[in-house]
Amino acid sequence: MKKVLVLGLLSAAILPPALAVDIKAGDWTVNVGGNINAYYTVVRCKGDFDGGLALAGRTLGCGGEDRRTTVGNGLLPSALVTTVSSSQGGYDVKAHIGIYVAAATDSAVSQNSVVDVREAFFSFGNETIGTVKLGRDWGMFGLHAILGDMTLLGVGAPVQATQRGRVALGHIGAGYAYAGQYGQVAYSTPAILPYGLKLDVGLLSPVDDTPVIADSRYSAQSTPQVQAQLSGTIGTIKGWLGVKSQHFEGLPAAGTGNLRMNAIELGAAMDYGPAAFLLNVQRGKGLGIVSDADQGDVKSTHYFAQATYKTDDKLKLGLNWGQSRNSRDTPFTGSLKSNANLTLGAYYALNNSVTLVGELGKTWSKSFAGPSSHMDGISVGGILQF
Repeated sequence: MKKVLVLGLLSAAILPPALAVDIKAGDWTVNVGGNINAYYTVVRCKGDFDGGLALAGRTLGCGGEDRRTTVGNGLLPSALVTTVSSSQGGYDVKAHIGIYVAAATDSAVSQNSVVDVREAFFSFGNETIGTVKLGRDWGMFGLHAILGDMTLLGVGAPVQATQRGRVALGHIGAGYAYAGQYGQVAYSTPAILPYGLKLDVGLLSPVDDTPVIADSRYSAQSTPQVQAQLSGTIGTIKGWLGVKSQHFEGLPAAGTGNLRMNAIELGAAMDYGPAAFLLNVQRGKGLGIVSDADQGDVKSTHYFAQATYKTDDKLKLGLNWGQSRNSRDTPFTGSLKSNANLTLGAYYALNNSVTLVGELGKTWSKSFAGPSSHMDGISVGGILQF
């Protein structure tokens, strides 16, 4: 149950509204948008390994069963997103709030009252000085990977422990670590350097570890988490280099020493006519499989690769693969060596608002001791963006 709760709280992402409504109110422009999505998902789990964060194991992958069916959200929760913006005194000012809800629960009677406010921030700046942001928003580390994932419009790894009552995981924990949401003070330079080079850097409110198979062993102290990202574009190629670091204080009752999370990320995306490609690698001590320090002081490595092809203005086909690995077995890992997911997807734009989605996927989990598990999944549904 603890596994399900932690994963459920972690797994959500944001999609910018495609057809948001703008309302003028004096000096302000009010923008209201969001999405609603649902997918009929069927999964089957086989294998002998079910420890730690094994996404293909029976506990997480199939929600404690051998087979499971859910009609629920994909990687995205349904959302209502409001942004207000204005230009005042030579500065561009913006405020943003995103509210998210889930489609599937285990009850047909009780209220679906789980609501997440994932972002609530304001920013100010201009083309000369850059932009300052204050409030709760997504972390910079890992954001390009999840926003570039084709399964953002679909399901990806159809982990049932999270899709019921929350969302599926895409490639979170099987290709990249979750970008997370943090209270933060962040600064973005203006894109005035060659190749559109831009630096984003932030001081983030430090977080506790997010263990799944044991009690918490670390706590956040007075030192903030630091994240930074350098990005730029050459022709149709966009690249990024990201880092993040935080000091975790070992809890006396847990008998663990202190931990310094240090992680680095390198990625690139390229468009080549109707084809598009994305590669991303993350590695670090304390990075975790899903989120910050969830595997303790273990080094974790995440690989993610994707290729998509637009046959016309309506249909996009894609194939992506991701793997998340622990470097060694410790009491934090539950013997989990790696998770991997392969997804084949078709995304058909019915019109400007509705995209119909079909995905076939396979997820693997391997242990350091040898046993493994796999989960087969199929998801069919769609997303409305407004």
